[in-house]
Amino acid sequence: MEGDCLSCMKYLMFIFNFFIFVGGSVLLAVGGWVLFDPLGFRELVASNPLLFTGVYLLLALGSLLFLLGFLGCCGSIRENKCLLLFFFMLILFIFLSELAAAVLAFLFREHMTREFFTRELKRHYQGHNKSDVFTSTWNAVMSSFECCGVTGPQDFDDSLFRLLNPSSAVPEACCHREGALQSREMCLLCCFFYRFQGCYSSLVDYFETYIYSAGALAIIVLTIELFAMVFSMCLFRGIQ
Repeated sequence: MEGDCLSCMKYLMFIFNFFIFVGGSVLLAVGGWVLFDPLGFRELVASNPLLFTGVYLLLALGSLLFLLGFLGCCGSIRENKCLLLFFFMLILFIFLSELAAAVLAFLFREHMTREFFTRELKRHYQGHNKSDVFTSTWNAVMSSFECCGVTGPQDFDDSLFRLLNPSSAVPEACCHREGALQSREMCLLCCFFYRFQGCYSSLVDYFETYIYSAGALAIIVLTIELFAMVFSMCLFRGIQ
């Protein structure tokens, strides 16, 4: 009976990790294609810091899933105790890292306030310097979410941006883009073409719809990781 149970567990682990292996391979392929494809994706990714970060996160996640799936498949089907132990340690490391990240996010959530982001924006945002990561990231956020500043255009008063660009009240990323007449010059001269909604409220509204889904997904992932650790240890102890 014990041998049948271990055999069933072995093949369940193999099937489970095979899907992880395939998923990691797909993520690696997509990330590599977007990063190295010569048909324009490479330039688009390089010019947008959010996409640039996202592609490398995709590659890192794909590599991790690829390694996990490989170790789990080989360790279970070949009944290799060394690979199963390595698989368990890697899953345990990921599990503890996720718990540490959740604790840190809970502890430092009070610092991620509207005032904190406004202060940082005033101190570091430059306007059109594409080589500055902070400036490029804020330009991408304001363009993508159609917002301006943290609370609104007034965030750029008495800021580094106004010091570097005395003739502009707001950055170009704060301008509406609907009409052909609403050019950059008109926007910078006339407040009627500004976006008045702040990015803080836009981001909160956007992510609020996904927060429960993200929480449920995190619980599911942690549960799967716990079962993976239990299965790998049971198989490890059952191998003679």
